[in-house]
Amino acid sequence: MTGTTLLIGGTGKTGLPLAHLLQNANLPFLVATRHPKNVPALFKGVAFDWFDASTFENPFKADPSIDRVYLVGPTAYDMLAIMKPFIDLAISKGVKRFVLLSSTPTAKGAPFAGKVHEYLADLGVDYAVLRPTWFIENFGTYFLPGIVREDVIISSAKDGRVPFVSSYDIADVAYKALTDEKSHNTEHIIVGPDLYSCDEVAALLSDVLGRKITHKRLSDEEGKAFFASFILSKEFVDGMVATHSSAAQGSEEACFRGEVKDVGKRHLLDYFKENRDLWVSK
Repeated sequence: MTGTTLLIGGTGKTGLPLAHLLQNANLPFLVATRHPKNVPALFKGVAFDWFDASTFENPFKADPSIDRVYLVGPTAYDMLAIMKPFIDLAISKGVKRFVLLSSTPTAKGAPFAGKVHEYLADLGVDYAVLRPTWFIENFGTYFLPGIVREDVIISSAKDGRVPFVSSYDIADVAYKALTDEKSHNTEHIIVGPDLYSCDEVAALLSDVLGRKITHKRLSDEEGKAFFASFILSKEFVDGMVATHSSAAQGSEEACFRGEVKDVGKRHLLDYFKENRDLWVSK
């Protein structure tokens, strides 16, 4: 590997640990983000915004030797319409390999990242698609307000069990997909080492915090209202409801029990213990 890796979303949940892996290996990389001032001082950053095509040239002006890209897409239903012009531009600039972050519910050809998955596979370029299950770190962001303010984990996943995975384990797979000499040219289902229902997660966190945390079960209709409170588009709200509904029916457990998967080594309980102060009311 001689070229530079471009990390789109390089300050995010998976992008930042991936940047550290590349740095530790002394491999060149460039962080593309809407907020380059937030890029750690040791990293080189550049302004990039999926919703502003005038920024698409910026990475290649900053470093013409970019030959592979880690793609974290925009929050949009039709991701391909937004991402395709950049992907095509990147290829014209000499990029040979793409690694796309998708998710377990998003099959090749499906809306959101699934269409981008399909496009990359059909292009004939080197590629890999990461399809992780639910992030462990969501308990420190998405689930955080409910835990701190009401002592509840809010979901419509009912009794569905999920193999929560660490963003650091996702970054490990991304690193290999970007740097292995032979391109993976496939998708990676990425899961954590343990299966938990939200009831079981609540019990786990209760033990760590020393106070009672419960699972607040939402119906699908209640879930729509809850997800809409995050000011997501209707399509994203519907997608989140479908994701929780599928998990309730066993989709994430099926990924865990499938034969073809990457299993992370980081445990949810360890994350809770290491980050206990996040859920302590100030």
